[in-house]
Amino acid sequence: MDPAQLIEKLKSKIQSSKLPSDVVDRLNNSLARVEIILKTSGYSLEADREVSFINFVCELPWEKVGQDILDINRAKQVLDKNHFGMENIKERILEHIAILILNHQKGTTPNIPILAFVGLPGSGKTTLAYSIAESMGKPLVRIPFGGLGSALQLRGESRVKPEAEPGLIIKALKKTGVKNPLILLDELDRVTTEARADIMGVLVELLDPEQNKHFLDHYLDIPFDLSQVLFVTTANNVSNVATAVLDRLEVIEMPFYSDEQKIVIGKDYLLPQALKNATLDPKVVNIDTNLWSQIVRPLGYDGGIRSLRRNIETLVRRVAKRVVSGEAGPFNITNQNVNDFLNT
Repeated sequence: MDPAQLIEKLKSKIQSSKLPSDVVDRLNNSLARVEIILKTSGYSLEADREVSFINFVCELPWEKVGQDILDINRAKQVLDKNHFGMENIKERILEHIAILILNHQKGTTPNIPILAFVGLPGSGKTTLAYSIAESMGKPLVRIPFGGLGSALQLRGESRVKPEAEPGLIIKALKKTGVKNPLILLDELDRVTTEARADIMGVLVELLDPEQNKHFLDHYLDIPFDLSQVLFVTTANNVSNVATAVLDRLEVIEMPFYSDEQKIVIGKDYLLPQALKNATLDPKVVNIDTNLWSQIVRPLGYDGGIRSLRRNIETLVRRVAKRVVSGEAGPFNITNQNVNDFLNT
């Protein structure tokens, strides 16, 4: 593209984007720098980095707020649809949403602890966050903390470095396109030991409504208001989570499921969902009632539902293959043929 055309295109983008005045001033300075570089030395990596910066900042949701669904009855319906049992946990989530609704009605920022679901892998922590997002009509971005090795991955790197990138938080906002998404901070306890102190320091800022109004990503070097983001966190346990972070969390312990509960979850939740994902008619699979204890506990006791989910997904995949291969079904899963459908 001709340099003059590029400058005009960037000017137009800055003017047409809904940006705070201080951000516009900052981008105009960057644009002037691009113009000088193009006039004196032609197109260069430095100019390319400035152009990328301008485009990225223009695409952030500085002023764009998504329309939340603030309906406590709908939230209850979604939670009941997606989760069996857990009545105390669902009630706590509804109370949290109620406070958010009241604050929204009064135009205030809620100063309440962040929900933190803590429990074994497969106990439903992450799916609860997805249900909250669904109930409120919020886009969700999951940021996995497992193996996170540097606070800079959250906060970004200064553009002084040639390969600098924005942090995961700002990238999440760009991805959702709104400044009030749900951001799931998943498995806070699994960051690397070496980086734990620095990462926990960033988390304190992220989760504190008094501090996150002016969150500074090093790549942007412009404060961004995160006060409208709904943060939800998970952890397998809290022993590796800093006390200062815990002070900002409402820890909710996940339950251990009995075999009887897992059978209901498998029959009424996981199997219908797996069949739906495979676009299979629910009537195509019939599982002998006596088999469910085998499906639920193939390798001994498991307090979560991850193994159960995998077993059901395996069964559905094998049914799908038979359907595609020309078998009509329905497929009746019994003691005689269960090994054809499950790794038991």
